[in-house]
Amino acid sequence: MALDKPYKDIPGTTIFDADMSRLGYHLNQFCMSLMKAQNRARFKADERAYLDEWPMSEAQKQAVLARDLNRCIALGGNIYFLAKIGATDGKSFQQMAGSMTGMSEQEYRDMMLRGGRRIDGNRYLSEAAGAHDGGRD
Repeated sequence: MALDKPYKDIPGTTIFDADMSRLGYHLNQFCMSLMKAQNRARFKADERAYLDEWPMSEAQKQAVLARDLNRCIALGGNIYFLAKIGATDGKSFQQMAGSMTGMSEQEYRDMMLRGGRRIDGNRYLSEAAGAHDGGRD
């Protein structure tokens, strides 16, 4: 993967670009399989066995089993595909997003109703080191 992407300086953000799409292809295809009731039932009956049918990395499989959606995203998962896992578990998108931020569903909802996270200190990683001068402010 290219490391010289300008958006690598955005804290807490993984951009789903072509490199991430390739990395997460099988993970995302697994998620899409959960759109079919019979696949959801098979997955819930034996999650590991169902995951082993997919040529995903062990790290991707472990992230799914742990329901670590942030790790899934870091390993190429797209949130819109990953939402199928949450739906399979009976979770709303709001519940999933809350779990990804370390907040309860209510805390996440309240934050979003207030306009989201504060931008101060969250624009660029280099801001924390006082090194940002890219003219993007």
